[in-house]
Amino acid sequence: MNYLKKPSWLKVKLPSHSAYFQVAEILKSRGLHTICQSARCPNIGECWERRTATFLILGNICTRNCGFCAVTKGQPLPLDEGEPEAVLQAVKEMNLRYAVITSVTRDDLPDGGASHFARTIELIKKQLPETRVEVLIPDFQGEERWLARVLEARPDVLNHNLETTLSLYPRINRPEAAYSRSLQVLKIAARLGAVTKSGLMVGLGESRQDLEGALKDLREAGCQLLTMGQYLQPGPGQVPVVRYYSPEEFSAWREFALKLGFREVVAGPLVRSSYLAENLYEASRSFN
Repeated sequence: MNYLKKPSWLKVKLPSHSAYFQVAEILKSRGLHTICQSARCPNIGECWERRTATFLILGNICTRNCGFCAVTKGQPLPLDEGEPEAVLQAVKEMNLRYAVITSVTRDDLPDGGASHFARTIELIKKQLPETRVEVLIPDFQGEERWLARVLEARPDVLNHNLETTLSLYPRINRPEAAYSRSLQVLKIAARLGAVTKSGLMVGLGESRQDLEGALKDLREAGCQLLTMGQYLQPGPGQVPVVRYYSPEEFSAWREFALKLGFREVVAGPLVRSSYLAENLYEASRSFN
């Protein structure tokens, strides 16, 4: 198979700032995982040098096998009941004003891990009331009661990624029904009063019409905040990139999405779900 050459705007520098290594040590000492490491995020150097990271809870082994994701798949280990406290302590040590928490998908758990999410949010909210908490959740198999349990803990932002267009769900090893389920998660969360956010990858082979349709679907579901970034194949086991979008194309898509009514949009080649999450949240608060 022929692989596309990465354009110059996708190059990132290697981490060298002391803050990066301080964050790495905090995470290691607490036995914590991050999506930054597990998903091989290209922004890990930039974000950790700003002393921020996205915590990965419910372990680091996913029960699903999405075709774009580098996270380890298989049979997860038993849930670590001390994980919420460990996240809290890391948030304290990193002096985070804005904490982002995501997870692997745990279809093996009775509530998909919703109560674990809730406990983590509640601990941070109780002990660090000035710290905002954003959660990037799985679909919880579409169970509204599990989603409601997370929202009862009052996260400041509820993020759930649509990932790509409906036509490409089979390519990323997801059933087409999961597309509607993800939109329903966002719709229910918005109905329950949450600030909702989602993310899309581009470059997997979507048409312009497909992408426009996905953005319109997100708005119809009540999604308020959006990230758009270039899909990068993390390894030989994931689906390859079909094309690279230029920074100018991302700017044009951002304008299109804003015209649809999103409160705020961050779009760019290296943008990921949690990239500049605090900035996106703060910008949305001034929305009229």
